[in-house]
Amino acid sequence: MNHIGLSCGFHDAGLTVISADGEIRFASHSERYSKVKHDKDLCTEIVEDALNYMHGPYTLNYYEKPWLKLYRQFRAGQDLTYPSAKKVIGTKVLDCFDTQHVKTHSHHKCHAAAGFQTSHFTDATVVVIDAIGEMDTISIWDARYNRHGIAQYKKLWSKSYPDSIGLFYSAMTKRAGLKPLDEEYILMGMVAYGSSTLADIMKFEVLDSAKNFQFKNNLHIGVDDNFMSHLSDMDIAACTQKITEDLICNVMKLAVKLGRSRNLVYGGGVALNCLANRLLGNYFNKIWIMPNPGDAGNSLGAAALSYGKEVAWRDAFLGHEIKGPYPVDDIINELITNKMVGVASGRAEFGPRALGNRSLLADPRGTEIKDKVNEIKRRQKFRPFAPIILEETVHNYFVMPRHWNDSRYMQVVAGCKYPDLYPAIVHADNSSRVQTVPNDGSGIRKLLERWCEITGCPMLLNTSLNIRGEPMVNDRVDADRFEKLYNLKVCS
Repeated sequence: MNHIGLSCGFHDAGLTVISADGEIRFASHSERYSKVKHDKDLCTEIVEDALNYMHGPYTLNYYEKPWLKLYRQFRAGQDLTYPSAKKVIGTKVLDCFDTQHVKTHSHHKCHAAAGFQTSHFTDATVVVIDAIGEMDTISIWDARYNRHGIAQYKKLWSKSYPDSIGLFYSAMTKRAGLKPLDEEYILMGMVAYGSSTLADIMKFEVLDSAKNFQFKNNLHIGVDDNFMSHLSDMDIAACTQKITEDLICNVMKLAVKLGRSRNLVYGGGVALNCLANRLLGNYFNKIWIMPNPGDAGNSLGAAALSYGKEVAWRDAFLGHEIKGPYPVDDIINELITNKMVGVASGRAEFGPRALGNRSLLADPRGTEIKDKVNEIKRRQKFRPFAPIILEETVHNYFVMPRHWNDSRYMQVVAGCKYPDLYPAIVHADNSSRVQTVPNDGSGIRKLLERWCEITGCPMLLNTSLNIRGEPMVNDRVDADRFEKLYNLKVCS
């Protein structure tokens, strides 16, 4: 039996296929096919692509319990809609399948499964922090396999709506003039330019108890535009980050106290806060964050719960395939000639971050590169770019946080030892969101090895390859449009 996981209906719809022997055959985002950023609905194109990667019968698994969500909406006084499968998933999408029966799984348990069953840990303490599931906003689990290899989950503690670290961060994102559930990563980028001196005052305004994660108001509706009006947007960002980190640390302390394992599996949308992630090694010895820990990644969690056992996780390249060998020579030639190049090759990344298969790459040396890439990306100049680096060299160039010996999925911030030499990949505070590449024989690994042989530099600037206002490039048609719009070569 194949296991199909579906997440849709709120934001960032995704679909995953796990085979009968535990292989992740396909996992991707609906937005890559519809070209609608953060598309909440599944489109028929992603289903058709996914069905190419499976044979035989399958089950359909949905990433939350609609009736429990309806109960929470009822308690909150929200408008209610009957949560039928056709209503939530869409008639056109369901018509693509041979069955209309959909099994539902709890939202936070899907986050837990997406992390634990891909972690290769035999046991773990699982922490989930997001905006909201059906009811839970924070949960702590014990996860381990029984003697038959079936994953067992025991919820140790949880916090319920409306008290939510994720909703707080989104509310402050909106207060800073940004789009919530979309531009939280921009707020994180603003932190280095602000001051957190008044974080305690903000904390007093929003929290009844930091220890108990209890907020004074329901931040689902945001805050008044005049909230902390004496602060600049940059200071709002810095104070928000400081409070969020304090709260996350409190959750981790509780998880250490309640959990039986010092292996941490961390999931939920808040796990994308790579600045806060630098602190996790203060509490756990080993850390695993599945590279798509948000709601789209819950499609993998739903499929994993249906499969039941450890999933054969290898890497995040699980989406649409552009066939052909990784174009190392073509990329090198463009980098030497033009300092930057696009690459759209192999299978697309599952997760919000480009990891080398749908990337815009550039020489990190020199002062002009950052501005050139920003001109193409048309984004705020204060935002940093990430370095992609040979894993064995990372400690020569970056001060990695405790228990973060690698960062293969660009999940943590580290201090750069030589910011003056690599100005294109450091932030205002000389930090970098590092991506390390192991010696795995992949195309991006061969590219970095070749680049290092030629230049002596083991890293490149790496950012997502996307047309302004659209998700990451998915297929060659997207890549051709990118080339035409920005007059930049995209190698496949």
